[in-house]
Amino acid sequence: MRTLVTILLLTLVCFLSYSSAAPLALRMLNRKVCCTNSTQMHIPKGKITDVVMTPSDCEQQAIVVTTVCDKKICIDPNWTWAKNLLKEFEMSTANNSAPSAPFNVTRCTEKV
Repeated sequence: MRTLVTILLLTLVCFLSYSSAAPLALRMLNRKVCCTNSTQMHIPKGKITDVVMTPSDCEQQAIVVTTVCDKKICIDPNWTWAKNLLKEFEMSTANNSAPSAPFNVTRCTEKV
């Protein structure tokens, strides 16, 4: 009987571990974006869901901003506003949580 309870508890722990890691794994896969050009466009923080630097193996470095409508915008990494945005977003998500206000507070209003 103890063996059965132990197996059930281990199965539950494995399931919970897998289900909580899945969104993080998808987010990490979603971060692999390379840019061909970049812009200096202000994006309202409320419309931003993710901000990352392009991977080092990309030919052109940029800061990639993902909006609530899942649009990816490549921003000039040398632009002071973009550098500050990346730092602020990293602080907002420091404990691997969803971004806190002022980020990700607006809904997508684009028609599909």
